[in-house]
Amino acid sequence: MGKAANIPAVILAGGLARRMGGGDKPLREIGNRRLLDLVIDRLSPQASSIALNANGPTERFDAFGLPVIPDSLPGYVGPLAGVLAGLDWAAELGASEIVSVAADTPFFPRDLVDRFRTERGAAQIVLAATPHPSKGALRQPTFGLWPVALREDLRQALESGVRKVVQWTDVHATVEVVFDAPDGRDPFFNVNTPADLDIARRRFEEGKV
Repeated sequence: MGKAANIPAVILAGGLARRMGGGDKPLREIGNRRLLDLVIDRLSPQASSIALNANGPTERFDAFGLPVIPDSLPGYVGPLAGVLAGLDWAAELGASEIVSVAADTPFFPRDLVDRFRTERGAAQIVLAATPHPSKGALRQPTFGLWPVALREDLRQALESGVRKVVQWTDVHATVEVVFDAPDGRDPFFNVNTPADLDIARRRFEEGKV
């Protein structure tokens, strides 16, 4: 599937990175590579085109050669605003759906999009998940497959105050695709703190990606 599937993707990088002391998390480095470089490398074979959802001056991302789209609502209201920005961008491309991934999660599955497509069934929305000992599965709500047809519904939900991803997805036909954690390595490990960055660096250096 991959590029032949003609599914565009948006990388969500619109947060404030407070736990990292501010700044752009995607520009932090592990193994002499920026986090965003690693995310793009993993996503490119799976998507027909890629946009970056980020707020503020766009010039700091010029080196990546991606269109930069800001949140559709002001005030850093969460990842759903980035999803909506991605859906609006995808609509301009004439696409019927879009995949989202997080900019601070460099080890996500290389078969993410293929599994989303093959396991979606009749669902409108697909979310990634990982096994959880007590909850069964733990949703990874920044990793999803979203239909462009729901973008106005999402816009209205955001304007009415909805902020949590699952608060909106739970009212639509949503399915979870569960990705295992080989050898206990979470494929959706994300870099939120300086300590997380150290863990990611060790994991990258050890080739456990």
